[in-house]
Parts: sequence; C-alpha cells; structure tokens
Amino acid sequence: MSAVGILLVSHSAELADGTAHLAGQVSGGTVTIIAAGGTDDGRLGTSAAKVLRGLADADGGAGVVVLPDLGSAVLAVRAALEDQPADRVVLVDAPFVEGAVAATVTAAAGGDVKAVAAAAEEARHARKL
Repeated sequence: MSAVGILLVSHSAELADGTAHLAGQVSGGTVTIIAAGGTDDGRLGTSAAKVLRGLADADGGAGVVVLPDLGSAVLAVRAALEDQPADRVVLVDAPFVEGAVAATVTAAAGGDVKAVAAAAEEARHARKL
C-alpha cells in the first residue's frame, strides 16, 4: 500500500509550494505532498476547488492528512471535506511547516492516517531552542 498523502492548504501558493518542497526533501520523494495555495487566479487566499483537486491528487489509497496555514483556510478545507470519509481524510491543527515535516516523516515510515495526523499535531511541542 502507498504512503499517506499530505495536502498543504495555504493562502500563499509560494508558501505551500516551498513547504511541500522542504517536506519532500525529507521523505526522499516517497510521500505524495500536494500544495494547494492561493486562489484560482493567483491571488492570496484559498480555493475550495484547489483543495478538492489536492485531495484527489494526494490520495494514493492510504488516506490524506490536511494541514491548513491560517483560520480561513480551515473554512475552505471543511467545506471541501463535507463529502469525504472521516477515516481517510483528516484535518489537523498543527504548525504548518513543522507539522508538514513531521507528518511526512511519519508517512514515509509507513504510519497510517491517524499516526501521521498525530505526528503533525505533536510538532507544536517541538522546541527550537
């Protein structure tokens, strides 16, 4: 079975893309990480359509963990998740960059969707200094 996919939802396409690139380097390319940043016309904001496309692209069969950057991104994700099975797609409350890296490491190690979500959320307690 494939690894749990990661969907990064940000108000900024550049932030989502950069975080996906960083996390992808950590996993050595073994985890599907999809960036859904910005609006459909390239402005700052979020797009429910990008979230839906991202969910489909990230899901290789093992489920998807979704990390939003700011509050209104959560609204876009929640709207997109209304028709998604709760056991396969999990929205997490986690720091964006640290959570993405922790989720990716756990997914690369074969963790299931619950373990990947927990790793992302636990990243909020990782001290830098």
